[in-house]
Amino acid sequence: MMLPFVSRPPGDAALALAAADNAAEHWGLPAPTLLRSGMNALFTCGPEVVLRVGRPSVDARAAVWLGEWLTVRGLRVPRFVHTEPFVDGELTVLAQVREHPAGPVDWAAVGAMVSTLHTLGPDDIAEASVHYPTPWCSSFPWWDFDAMLADVDADLDGAAREGIDRALERRSWTTLVDSVVLCHGDVHPGNVIATAAGPVLLDWDLMCLGPIAWDHGPLLNWTARWGGEPGVYEAFADGYGASMRGDPVTEALAELRLVAATLMRVKAGRSDPTAAAEAEVRLRYWRGDPDAPAWTAV
Repeated sequence: MMLPFVSRPPGDAALALAAADNAAEHWGLPAPTLLRSGMNALFTCGPEVVLRVGRPSVDARAAVWLGEWLTVRGLRVPRFVHTEPFVDGELTVLAQVREHPAGPVDWAAVGAMVSTLHTLGPDDIAEASVHYPTPWCSSFPWWDFDAMLADVDADLDGAAREGIDRALERRSWTTLVDSVVLCHGDVHPGNVIATAAGPVLLDWDLMCLGPIAWDHGPLLNWTARWGGEPGVYEAFADGYGASMRGDPVTEALAELRLVAATLMRVKAGRSDPTAAAEAEVRLRYWRGDPDAPAWTAV
């Protein structure tokens, strides 16, 4: 099974910091400071550079190739300071230009960029797939709901499990897909930064093949479930050229993303008290609690 560019986190925080320290010394950069950690550990090195420490599933030079390839096609994506990654044991470090926020995100412009991506033809898709992983969208491990539920079943109460099961039962979508495009894979506010030149679409680690709904789904419930700014999806859809609200595939994927996000927080909560608290917030929604608060992306 083809994995996305990144499918597992860097692991031990001390090892990630050591890799960042070694890369900074190698490139003559200021000492790194942790920005945040998730599927990659991100470190700033002064005002100009961000280091991404991770465990890519293929040669990390593929990310550099992809950035140049997307830029030529009119998308604003992360720029690389060094084209050669720094390898430290099992970890790889990429040096990117640090983008600085400049006002609110122009979501219509983001929608237009995603539309450009989705309208790339078969030859472009084939070329990208030679150089960069493009798995089928729902082949990611966290979309194996049977395995995820088996793993966390003991951590779920009956009411929450019933709510999740009902969502899975009513959200069949694979037989409704009539076309496949190249998808970013994770379009949401955490992966977009507004700059003076326009929004930059970050984090292409989950690029994949799927229906256009795959890139609309994350934003569809952003306001209602994640407490996001009103109108984000509507502006995105305006720029994209079409709203997918009410489309069966998009509505299904939007809800299933909520299921996946919940189960991953439940799993993470076994060793992380902050994740456990957030998991409980999310489970209130699946129990049907009318006062369930908005979720937090942690």
